[in-house]
Amino acid sequence: MLHSHNRPVERGKVYLVGAGPGDPELITVRGLTLLRQAEVVVYDRLVHPALLDEVPATAERIYVGKTPGRHVLPQEAIQELLIDRARRNLIVVRLKGGDPFVFGRGGEEARALAQAGIPFEVVPGVTSAIAVPAYAGIPVTQRGVAGSFAVVTGHRCDLEALALDWSALARVDTLVLLMGLRRLPELVRTLQAYGRAPDTPVAVISNGTTAAQQCVLGTLADIAERAAHLSTPATVVVGAVARLADELAWFHPEPTPSPFSLHPETQPSEP
Repeated sequence: MLHSHNRPVERGKVYLVGAGPGDPELITVRGLTLLRQAEVVVYDRLVHPALLDEVPATAERIYVGKTPGRHVLPQEAIQELLIDRARRNLIVVRLKGGDPFVFGRGGEEARALAQAGIPFEVVPGVTSAIAVPAYAGIPVTQRGVAGSFAVVTGHRCDLEALALDWSALARVDTLVLLMGLRRLPELVRTLQAYGRAPDTPVAVISNGTTAAQQCVLGTLADIAERAAHLSTPATVVVGAVARLADELAWFHPEPTPSPFSLHPETQPSEP
């Protein structure tokens, strides 16, 4: 029996909680415990709406989702918001899709909290980098097929800031690209330019782990065209393991609209 009540939930503290890759049932027990006791929840676009049903009705809910080219609040304002609510001696949950420390800016927020003297706890989440391929029947590693994998972001500013070594990435057995659907044509050209074979298998999974999941298979030579109709969020898997998607397919959702377009864009209340 799990005894999560042995770990107290503290006031004046910020909990950086990973919501998982989409399916609300993939949140951790600790994360769900915190949601049910939260007094403030600051949440992102890729958080399934069903998780907000677990939040007390009296809690303040603040949507700070980001879409390409449009942020409800700048990152610095989000950090100030977390600090402000913690200083009011509230239980603050910062709810992020996936894992907060995997391209979720959780490290930036933790650093801002530490510098402000605010106590915090990191609650890891199931990352879409592994879970979404798994829901499409693709293990990111497989004995005799792939002994290494790398995860990169397709977000333009992150790629430029990190100055990624594409010559090295092109040699990794399995390459997982998050938030890269709009840059897929550029990705496939870059990988081929650095030596990855045009017939390398590729899978693109849209709305992974949810009832709206779609998976398109192809190669570096044709995947950009094949996957052009898919919607975000999407995960791209490059490598021989993508061939296993047909053989290991186990998740067969009924097509539905993406749950990630349903969030109300509420603004924080005035201090």
